[in-house]
Amino acid sequence: MPETIISDTSCLILLSNIGELYLLQKLYHNIITTIEVANEFGQTLPDWITIKASTNWHYQQILELQVDKGEASAIALAIEFIDCILIVDDYKARRVAANLGIKITGTIGIIIKAKLNGIIPSIKPFFEKIKKTDFRLSEEIIRLAYLEAGEQF
Repeated sequence: MPETIISDTSCLILLSNIGELYLLQKLYHNIITTIEVANEFGQTLPDWITIKASTNWHYQQILELQVDKGEASAIALAIEFIDCILIVDDYKARRVAANLGIKITGTIGIIIKAKLNGIIPSIKPFFEKIKKTDFRLSEEIIRLAYLEAGEQF
């Protein structure tokens, strides 16, 4: 498993909104994010989340032409690590990161991984909580998540 896990804002917000932010710590122990993401999150981050700035401000500015500031800062930071995973949900940001050779996952991937690693017994309660938020998920993504987690949809 990569040593460095970098998170964008959407995962932090969604897991916090459903009261499940601890999943990140259980899976990865330590997470890195940027000041831009921390500002977008708008709450005090737990002490197991480290804030780190990207060293290439110009590259971040170029990325901001394609994605929002938080996503751009997280992608720019991820580029600086040889082996990392970037947690990002936005489709366009995922495409940009993947095209740059960055390994990606999203909030749904985190929930599935927690199930497969025995941290949670089922993904169903998580999806029931997510449905009560404004986080958009297609029925197809939900169906595939259940399939990957080895559960009945």
